[in-house]
Amino acid sequence: MAKLNDANRLTRDLDWNLLRSFVVIAEARSITDAARRLGLTQPSVSTALQKLENLIGKRLIDRAPGRYELTRAGAVLYQEAVEIHGSVHRLSTLMRDMTDEVRGHVRIAVASHVVCPLFDQVLADFHASHPQATLSISVLGSSAALASVAARTASFAICLVHRRDPKIEYLRLYREFFGLFCGPPHPLFGREGLEQRDLAGHSAVSFETDSLHDALRSVTLLRAQSELNEQIIGTSSHLEEVRRMVIAGLGIGPLPLHVVARDVQDGLLWRLPPYIDPPAIDVHLAWNPKAALNRAEAALLSALQDAIRSAPISARTYGLETVENRDARDPALR
Repeated sequence: MAKLNDANRLTRDLDWNLLRSFVVIAEARSITDAARRLGLTQPSVSTALQKLENLIGKRLIDRAPGRYELTRAGAVLYQEAVEIHGSVHRLSTLMRDMTDEVRGHVRIAVASHVVCPLFDQVLADFHASHPQATLSISVLGSSAALASVAARTASFAICLVHRRDPKIEYLRLYREFFGLFCGPPHPLFGREGLEQRDLAGHSAVSFETDSLHDALRSVTLLRAQSELNEQIIGTSSHLEEVRRMVIAGLGIGPLPLHVVARDVQDGLLWRLPPYIDPPAIDVHLAWNPKAALNRAEAALLSALQDAIRSAPISARTYGLETVENRDARDPALR
């Protein structure tokens, strides 16, 4: 009975503004930093935190000289508060979209430089059918894109997936293949008949997710097999910036074959070995099944799911043609 009374008291007394402030406090580096972000005084923020801790009955932030971090209870509350924030954020949109015509705003979080003809066709068909619906596409790192789906601030995401969150559902959108490339200033640029051992010791650039414990694990193994310099000269979460560094000659870098095929034709990039069995990377559609979607969001997500399920993976695999053409041209592979 005591626990039930505690739950009722918390439901009655908890102020949403306290949770909103706590999200900022949890993401800040200090109470002073949180006060700056909230536009409040430091004493006001400290008072709000103390009031919330009293209501919860738990210490939420472990503060000491040189230490500012969430307690175990604080981490649990933060995750719940982020989800609540996402739900509240969407209320005005849901109310606005209660009309006969499908309208509303769709927020899509995508990994850098998603190149997928199937996705493009779904967007074109959706706009033709629902011209009053609006879209916004945010380019984020894959982990940030998934976090926005979990927090319900994005309608869905298109990104790489490493660790699956049980609160999110996934559907493979397409498969792409990665190769190693260099730019015109690089000493290997334009050289025919290269072997993988010729790459040994050269500098590398890559993605932030290029590690044995992240989504580009197979690309990490490819770099290791090529014996590139272990020190990565430059990294980015955006494909365009990795491409920029490769073209500028900072080092050898991994890029999706189908995305940079035009750059190879135009002489901006040079494909390096190995040419056989390039690493395959899957790009997924991810959505939160508990999110309350407006009509536009629900319609676009359903259309994309239907398109994926009706097309075999062979029709959603990009880059194989590039691999086959290169295998045919390269003298070392004949």
